[in-house]
Amino acid sequence: MSTNPLDLMNRLGIRPPGVLSCLLFILTGLLGTIVLPDANGQITKIRGEVTDAQTGEVLPFVNISFTGKPIGTITDFNGEYYLETDDPADSIRISYLGYRTQYHGVHKHIFQTINIQLQPDQFRIDEVVVHRGENPAHPILRNIIANKVRNNPLNLNSFHYETYNKIQIDVNNVDEDFREQPVLKPFQFVFDHMDTSAITGKSYLPVMLSEAISDYYYTRDPKNEKEIIRASKVSGIDNESLSQVTGNIFQDLNIYDNFLKVFNQGFISPIADFGLFYYKYYLVDSAYLNDCWCYELSFRPRREKEPTFTGDFWVHDTTFAIVKIRLRLESDVNVNFVNDIAAEEEYRMINDTMWFVEKQTLFLDFYLRDQATGFFGRKTTTYDKIRINEPFPPEAVKLKDKVKVSQDALDRGEKFWRENRPVTLTNKESNIYDMVDSIQTLPEYVFLENLIEMFVTGYYVKGYLEIGPYYTFYSYNEIEGKRIRLGGRTSNAFSTSLMVGGYGAYGLKDKRFKYGTDFLYLFSKNPRIAIGGSFTHDIEQIGESPYAFKNDNFFVSYLRRNPNYKLTLADHLNLYFEKEWIQGFSNTLTFSHKRIYATEFIPFLIPSDTMYIPASVIKNSEIVLNTRYAKGERYIMGEFLRTSIGTRHPVLNIDLSLGLKHLIGSEYNYLKLKFSITQKVQIHPIGYFRYRFDGGKIFGTLPYPLLHLHEGNETYIFDMYSFNMMNYYEFASDQYLGLFVEHHFQGLFLNKVPLLRKLNWREVITARGVIGSLDPKHEKLMAFPEGLTNLDKPYMETGVGIENILKFLRVDAMWRLTHRNHSNIEKFGIRIKLQFIF
Repeated sequence: MSTNPLDLMNRLGIRPPGVLSCLLFILTGLLGTIVLPDANGQITKIRGEVTDAQTGEVLPFVNISFTGKPIGTITDFNGEYYLETDDPADSIRISYLGYRTQYHGVHKHIFQTINIQLQPDQFRIDEVVVHRGENPAHPILRNIIANKVRNNPLNLNSFHYETYNKIQIDVNNVDEDFREQPVLKPFQFVFDHMDTSAITGKSYLPVMLSEAISDYYYTRDPKNEKEIIRASKVSGIDNESLSQVTGNIFQDLNIYDNFLKVFNQGFISPIADFGLFYYKYYLVDSAYLNDCWCYELSFRPRREKEPTFTGDFWVHDTTFAIVKIRLRLESDVNVNFVNDIAAEEEYRMINDTMWFVEKQTLFLDFYLRDQATGFFGRKTTTYDKIRINEPFPPEAVKLKDKVKVSQDALDRGEKFWRENRPVTLTNKESNIYDMVDSIQTLPEYVFLENLIEMFVTGYYVKGYLEIGPYYTFYSYNEIEGKRIRLGGRTSNAFSTSLMVGGYGAYGLKDKRFKYGTDFLYLFSKNPRIAIGGSFTHDIEQIGESPYAFKNDNFFVSYLRRNPNYKLTLADHLNLYFEKEWIQGFSNTLTFSHKRIYATEFIPFLIPSDTMYIPASVIKNSEIVLNTRYAKGERYIMGEFLRTSIGTRHPVLNIDLSLGLKHLIGSEYNYLKLKFSITQKVQIHPIGYFRYRFDGGKIFGTLPYPLLHLHEGNETYIFDMYSFNMMNYYEFASDQYLGLFVEHHFQGLFLNKVPLLRKLNWREVITARGVIGSLDPKHEKLMAFPEGLTNLDKPYMETGVGIENILKFLRVDAMWRLTHRNHSNIEKFGIRIKLQFIF
């Protein structure tokens, strides 16, 4: 699921307690697969380049290590290297076949750049005859692939371990111009914590640190995974939802998979079954690692713009299991907002049978604008107390949800952390906690926090109240003319169990006052048990998708393709009870009473023998039972609301509605059945496919506003849940089946066009259709307005689009394929969509 993090937080109602926590939520929520290098303080950091002293050419595969220490690396294909350690030597050793070995002094506990010029070693050798043959790296790779099933830990019957996760977020590219900005003058003391990255050479300022200790359990058949987070600590934040995403279960990076999922894209693993098609391999070295003889292979992409890495790995010569691997994102890969990814994994032998990951690290360099200030995300994960092929303990078996945060996880004292951290925090890491606490006491920070949160969530927080959303303050439509709206809701400071909201609006043209109120009360957050309700007296667009932009959104006012006279005034009472049985399976029981008022454009005409009798209002009461099932679904939760961050399985929604005649004046008895199945299917390396299959049937006789009015869209905004070339009130059905399909190629074709590949555009195709029927009895109850008809043949539309234009914009060219003889329609149109995707 490609999710806009700003919209995500708005829908969640999270209102985090600070600017830094907003950043942590976005990075950890979206980048659940993060795993990164150690931070600073007493860390010695070295980066540099190795070249030939005579020719100036860069030298790949040069061995660089701390003298007398088992800590080293090799240069990449650009001759560059970096080293970080808390156990340095006084010098580094640089060696390369055909060149003189050199030593270079090191200053401990600081960052330094050490560029090396190697002198060729002149010596006489006998004539060597080179015969053409197979690349020696290829047989090793074939053996790795042949033994992947045996070496992949996920093929074990079960395993469990204790894991420690440490996440750090930094602001990078911090220069003098950045420090001298007026808004940062009160925060000058934080720049005492500045440091420099060995990987990129960029200066950075640490702004966030989190730690988590958890117990993780896995079984293969049936596949099941559980995690108990025993301790969690986030600088400046006391939030159980954030504790969940700092655990281990949100990490699914497995080098033995053919594709490594990062940023919702499938990057090709260097040991994929088809790796030779995407990578070039080189046998670099062989040596003992962990008392086992191993080979070192280096790899690089064969072609530009493909989702690949560059790096090297060590492989055991007997089991052909990976012992150590380093990955770095190829610089020209089509990924937004990411300058760099650097990852490492280290393994150790467990029970003399399985090489199991012991440490994972990943470093990410984010940006919003080129060469501007951005962010580093870094996370270190260590694994201990590893047990394989043992049954789940009772406390894990009893868990209903995949992730449980222990009751005292957020209350662990410093003594607990000192005794349980596998690696002691450096001085600079420890100081991050104090620095964040100091920042949050400044009035300037509080103001900046509220301003950013207003942009993110749409609401401005003032004590117990949140005012907003700001984008609904002014809007325009043909019924109301200019519309002014003021609303708000209670903040977390008021309550974390009860949220109450309301708004008032006034149309300067129709001179009518509209209003609404709502509430939500949580009995339990996990599993979720809630009651809620709302009442509105307002205009609405009947027949639009539930995910469409609302009509009082400022931006929609100026993106309509037709003047909207089809809005109707309605009173709507809604009460519901929500019960989650297990994670991913829930029921919601809703009582709804609605009164819809006729307008001159949407009249209610009752047929009689000789004429039509106008009616002023339609009254309807109903009970709706919703059943939702999403196997393996995971959530990010706010204090009140939550949103799904995806599942690879289909998501099933079923609505059963019963009309209640005579209740509060209701006029109709009926039974409605609706269902939908949606799924996003990864089809690496050609992108991903999304579909939605839905349908419904109505038993009973109803006026047209209560039939299924197929979801039209009379704006220029693309909506995957609407028919984007269909008008409102164009088609109605009492039984129907619909299908929406969409495929995102992720630049598969455009990345291969020389002049276009630099634009990083990506291709997308869509199609949507519906078949349906309508019994004539409904029109005998109430005449249809002009333009509304049944589906005498299938409705279909299709489109091709380009997304990732300027990183935020998607543009689709769309064609209406059927019912092209209707009046006031578009046979061809352009639709746009703003989206935040990696």
